[in-house]
Amino acid sequence: MNDASTGDAKNWRSGKGHRDENFPVASWLIHPHHRKVILAFYNFVRTADDIADHAALPAQDKLGLLDRLEAGLSGDSDDDATAVELRAALAERALPPRHAQDLLAAFKLDVTKLRYLDWDDLLHYCAYSAMPVGRFVLDVHGESRGTWPANDALCAALQIINHLQDCRDDYLNLDRVYIPLDTLAAHNVGVEALGEPRASPPLRAALHSLAERTERLLGDSDFFPLLINDRRLSLEVSVINTLAHRLTRILTTRDPLSERVHLSVPAIAGLTMIGILSGASRRLGRRFSATSQKPRVRE
Repeated sequence: MNDASTGDAKNWRSGKGHRDENFPVASWLIHPHHRKVILAFYNFVRTADDIADHAALPAQDKLGLLDRLEAGLSGDSDDDATAVELRAALAERALPPRHAQDLLAAFKLDVTKLRYLDWDDLLHYCAYSAMPVGRFVLDVHGESRGTWPANDALCAALQIINHLQDCRDDYLNLDRVYIPLDTLAAHNVGVEALGEPRASPPLRAALHSLAERTERLLGDSDFFPLLINDRRLSLEVSVINTLAHRLTRILTTRDPLSERVHLSVPAIAGLTMIGILSGASRRLGRRFSATSQKPRVRE
């Protein structure tokens, strides 16, 4: 067993990598110039996330490891290689540590906060646990902060999709419930129902209502790709949006406690192509529209 007081935080990694995520991380669509810093950011965040989600680590040890990552990120310590690697990558690109620090705050919440009262409480958590990821990638590409509201809607929706997919495991393994308590109460069901082999009709209704609300939130990001100047990033965001819409539709009809609510590899491949084609055609349409609206110079 690893000693939480010594060694790099990466020793507590689950083994999950960027190719195992629900959604693309620095895929081939992203320009190679940006991948190094994005993957350094991902490795740091994945390490911190795995620490917060570790089923066997005591809470105090988790917080200590997260503090060590934070010290390495800020330059107060060189004890953790994962943090030092991200700090160096950020310095190389003159990027601040703000977004990674916000995510560390979320992972500390994961250790100390096990219940969420309502939708607003959950979105406040997403403001630290999800929105900074997209904001970081936008900053890496030099995009305008005017893109942040659409980014925030997409990232929050992606986070809630993950919460719905993993609601049973989160409850059984970590006693952590992201399903808002007021939603459960409105359907006359308690958190203990999340530990059953299959969802009861009231719990299914509660989960489906959250999936429908997430689909509406996702709609606020449908125009996001058109706000992004970098063509390759725009296409990646279009793919992510397409995948997310498919997952929310699955979650509005299936039981995440007993049924498959993840996309198969062939489905991901097909939806990726749809997202790329859709994103490309929309950008082309925008460009054509902008060109056609330019005033003609009289000769």
